[in-house]
Amino acid sequence: MVERLYLRDLVTFKTLELEFEPGLVVFTGPSGAGKSVLMSAILSGFGHATQGAAALCEVTLSKPSKLKNEAYLLEDELCIKTLKKEKLRYFIDGQNISKKVLGELFSPYVRYLSVRDKGGFDSETLLELIDSTLSAKNKAYKKLRKEYSKRYGNYREKLQELAKIKEDEAKLAELIEFTTYEIEKIEGIDPKPGEEEELLRIKQQLSRIDKIKEALASASQIFNLESSVEEVYRLLEKENDIFSEAMNQLRADFEDTQLLADELEEIDVEEVLDRLSELTSLKNRYGSIEEALSYKEAKKKELAGYENIERDKSMLEQFLMLEQTELGILAGKISQARRKEAVEIESRLEGYLESLKLPKMQFEFSTVGLNEWGMDSVGVMLGSSRTATLSGGEFNRLRLALMAVSIDESREKQGVLILDEIDANVSGDESIAIATMIAKLSSVYQIFAISHQPHLSAKADQHIVITKAGDESRAEVLDDTGRIAEIARIIGGEKPTAQAVAFAQKLRDTAL
Repeated sequence: MVERLYLRDLVTFKTLELEFEPGLVVFTGPSGAGKSVLMSAILSGFGHATQGAAALCEVTLSKPSKLKNEAYLLEDELCIKTLKKEKLRYFIDGQNISKKVLGELFSPYVRYLSVRDKGGFDSETLLELIDSTLSAKNKAYKKLRKEYSKRYGNYREKLQELAKIKEDEAKLAELIEFTTYEIEKIEGIDPKPGEEEELLRIKQQLSRIDKIKEALASASQIFNLESSVEEVYRLLEKENDIFSEAMNQLRADFEDTQLLADELEEIDVEEVLDRLSELTSLKNRYGSIEEALSYKEAKKKELAGYENIERDKSMLEQFLMLEQTELGILAGKISQARRKEAVEIESRLEGYLESLKLPKMQFEFSTVGLNEWGMDSVGVMLGSSRTATLSGGEFNRLRLALMAVSIDESREKQGVLILDEIDANVSGDESIAIATMIAKLSSVYQIFAISHQPHLSAKADQHIVITKAGDESRAEVLDDTGRIAEIARIIGGEKPTAQAVAFAQKLRDTAL
């Protein structure tokens, strides 16, 4: 339920703060006073597209019990704020939210009906209405519908798997050939972790082998002077242990260097360079030797999967064939229950439609392929007319009648319903019927309605009048005296007669 609206700088409204009551809230006032502008502010709070926006708009409401979103922390009392600077920004409980996500979040709880709107008679909406009334009074049907929905969801996933298999199958030979080629290429090179680093070290040594040998030959002359140095130590009567150890170590190092040089001379330089080229090509393609080896193992598993594709396809086809039969049986039971309920809804609708000066309505069922709704497609006929040919007034009266009849089976609160001049351009009798139906709907919805008719205003739980003085609009919650005066204005104009006032009093007394 919307509890409070605060806005600042919205077209002709400077500032405004309203607290709302449950049930039916009616906005009236002279044309051009700002009723539609105010309604737009409420709609914008729930992500609807509106013309113009307030510099600041806050809508406070109690959180619907089933409203959840993992991305946002939602309190039991929510505050939706729209802020307009360079662009319009939306917040929910102080958290940034996009207009699209906001609209999706509240779409199950906030409905908007306009005399210009001709939606609501598509097959899915009608099936949802029939299912809702059935589920409310028939637990077995609710269980049947839930079972079908769950199984169809699994069936659809398996259909997608089969489609993917068939898509892969069409290019299976090419996939197998390419995968095998990639595996064989990596296995043909047979890289080892760390091999490239060792080869680079050898390559570096090979590039210096001549210089190493030349330096070694020159440096080996030091051993020719070794005995002379030892004689010096002897004559000086000094210990030559350190010198002897150094010369022995040098002799050992030179011998190791000579052995390395001999080994390097036996290495084929071209083989080293070719091997490095092979490893480099793998690195360039896969990122590293380790990644190449990992890719090879993944491709081996993928290849094994391709080899099992025909078996998987056969098993899936068998499952889908059996499940399609089972789903067809469930869908048949669902359809049978729906058609029976549709007749009952038609019967319950007769009184509503008669009061609205409309002919009888009939549901038209047709059978379609299995989908999430079963195998039913449904439309409606109003007398001999299809909904596409109805006037805006006829369309919305029929829609109200369907909504009214659908709440007979459930008294749970269903959210907020916003009506924009839903009773415009109708006769007195039609206006009475529309008001009666909206009042009935207000038992399960909080309803915001703009009206230019006295009957709906008389039935309001809260009556708010919008006026305009100069270029500034104002909103006032009316008391009983103010309500009678405003209803009399709707009936008789700006200077109502005593008869208009008396009739306004009578309407209000009857509504109470």
